[in-house]
Amino acid sequence: MTEEWEAGRLDSDLEDVGFDTLAVRAGQRRGPEAEHGEALFLTSSYVFRSAADAAACFAGEAQGNVYSRYMNPTVRTFEERMAALEGAEQAVATASGMSAIMAMVMSLCSAGDHVLVSRSVFGATVSLFDKYFKRFGLEYDYVELTDLEGWRAACKPNTRLLFVESPSNPLAQVVDIRGLAAIAHGAGALLAVDNCFCTPALQKPLELGADLIIHSATKYIDGQGRCLGGLVAGRREHMQEVVGFLRTAGPTLSPFNAWVFLKGLETLRLRMQAHCASAQQLAEWLERQPQVEHVYYAGLPSHPQHELARAQQKAFGAVVSFEVKGDRAAAWRFIDATRLLSITANLGDSKTTITHPATTTHGRLSAETRATAGIRDNLIRLAIGLEEVEDIRTDLQRGLSAIDG
Repeated sequence: MTEEWEAGRLDSDLEDVGFDTLAVRAGQRRGPEAEHGEALFLTSSYVFRSAADAAACFAGEAQGNVYSRYMNPTVRTFEERMAALEGAEQAVATASGMSAIMAMVMSLCSAGDHVLVSRSVFGATVSLFDKYFKRFGLEYDYVELTDLEGWRAACKPNTRLLFVESPSNPLAQVVDIRGLAAIAHGAGALLAVDNCFCTPALQKPLELGADLIIHSATKYIDGQGRCLGGLVAGRREHMQEVVGFLRTAGPTLSPFNAWVFLKGLETLRLRMQAHCASAQQLAEWLERQPQVEHVYYAGLPSHPQHELARAQQKAFGAVVSFEVKGDRAAAWRFIDATRLLSITANLGDSKTTITHPATTTHGRLSAETRATAGIRDNLIRLAIGLEEVEDIRTDLQRGLSAIDG
């Protein structure tokens, strides 16, 4: 190790490499120790060579780390890798998926601005708009996700942002991203797409015209249910606003969590292929069961946006939702009869999870709001993991038998 060190060949040439190579190597800059794995920088602050050096870095006149609330080398590696995978100019990591949504809206919208939100968003996202953004003078309306003309009609002169999940949670609804981007841009607004269910391994919203990407890295980016984290990605001009919010408000991603996410990214495409293959088999099987009223999975030809999903996704994801015959009691009997699956509201894990959306992820919404969003009391959501598909099917059969009983 020398005082004046040059990286030389220690860093990889990533020009014109493919997705899997980026997922393994993008964003890494090796230090004087020539470490092969990504370094974990567990530090809150950084030292400077002189007072003048510190002043220049704090003023933004010189490059250098200032404080880990908004800059950390491990977090930066994760951000740059995710930007490379999504095809974004820049990405900004946050402490959770919900804080990513908060940072995006607080950075890019002001009191008096109007936001259009898909009616089919996560329950906590609805609460964020209804209970908190509303207090600060933000105007917003909800629109049916798949109704492009409804989006066009709902735009106002002060509309600043359109925000969707595609596929949606938990009904796997899909919107025409390219068509919605044209509507947003025609109204002078930005389109933000929550790409959590697909990840960049299956879908690239920026290539379809979206301006911003949101992730809960807690889900498939990690892949094993270990850490919380979020991410916003897009053009540099917008991301600099998000960095400014992070610097001031501090919804900061832990360097350790960023390091875990980097390890998750190394197997992202392989995991998503396995998740999707099992989910497809199980969705087809559930659709044939007499105790099941309806299955929500875009990989089924019966799904109303099946062809659209085929056109803009490489596969159909790992979340399979279905309605059983009966009421909430029947859904609970199904869930309680399983012996292998994890009863938890998280998803994107290597372990298959099962939950009752009406009383968990969407339980804080009013009955009217749930009904409008299509969250019925007999709905069950599966997030298919990496177990043997026959073992998952056997456990689901226990649930079906409980309904009959």
